[in-house]
Amino acid sequence: MEIIENSKLTVVGAGSVGSSVAYAALIRGSARHVALYDIATEKVEAEVLDLAHGTQFTGSSDIIGGSDISVAAGSHVVVITAGAKQKPGQTRIELAEVNAGIIRSMMPDLLEVAPNAIYVIVTNPCDVLTVIAQEETGLPPERIFASGTVLDTSRLRWKLAQRAGVSTASVHAHIIGEHGDTEFPLWSRATIGTVPILEWETPGHPRFTLDELQEIAVDVRDAAYKVILGKGATNYAIGLSSARIVEAILSDEHAVMPVSTVLRDFHGLDGVALSVPSIVSAKGAVPIRNTSFSEGELALLRQSADALTAAAASLRP
Repeated sequence: MEIIENSKLTVVGAGSVGSSVAYAALIRGSARHVALYDIATEKVEAEVLDLAHGTQFTGSSDIIGGSDISVAAGSHVVVITAGAKQKPGQTRIELAEVNAGIIRSMMPDLLEVAPNAIYVIVTNPCDVLTVIAQEETGLPPERIFASGTVLDTSRLRWKLAQRAGVSTASVHAHIIGEHGDTEFPLWSRATIGTVPILEWETPGHPRFTLDELQEIAVDVRDAAYKVILGKGATNYAIGLSSARIVEAILSDEHAVMPVSTVLRDFHGLDGVALSVPSIVSAKGAVPIRNTSFSEGELALLRQSADALTAAAASLRP
């Protein structure tokens, strides 16, 4: 185990997501030092001040920040949340073009001050931006990856746990593929405890039907839209899930998580970033190559890859 001592996390972007990542990291003690960076000086200074005022209650972590990129110097992990929000009538590709430009302009400066960091991209569309960022920087794929479907997987496990009458920790199921419209659950490997998902049955909790599982999958896929409609953004859960990824890196956990890396000959897929079960450690994220799929799931994975490959191609000069 290569647990990183005196660890430093930098969060790029002081909007609702970035501030929530920093807040979650402070509360959970994810890193010894937390920095928050944003080009909006007043905003980032106010967020840092607000967070700093609560550090008496968060243990040993401290927080700094500002609009000078030097605050990221020496970071072990950099979580990128900076980017534009989707505007009414704006397509996903139009949003991707804006955020790809931000990523391209930002990465060289970040690498200059934090050359040895692991980079985790949260800004959407995170899969496409991971491909752009990896191409822009030339970093090994394990060192620059997206949060992917870690949050989607948490949403799925919460829904299944509610229905099955068990704790969320007892549900073993993954959402994989795109973090978006073409994502899907890996039902063929889903279990509650050691029981396959379709065989789970206890008093008051009858067996799942295929239609019911499909409905749950759709609810998970569309969950963010419901939250955004009601409050304007998703921030708490993505903050917590991002902090959890940071912990897996800094504590060298070798934890299995569905993060999104640029795949290399993964079931025939190459050069596209998709979430698949991966080992997350101090070295970054490495896809588990012998992950098995049913024929239908493999077709869905390739469908997801085709959609993201087309989106990434449209963003190249």
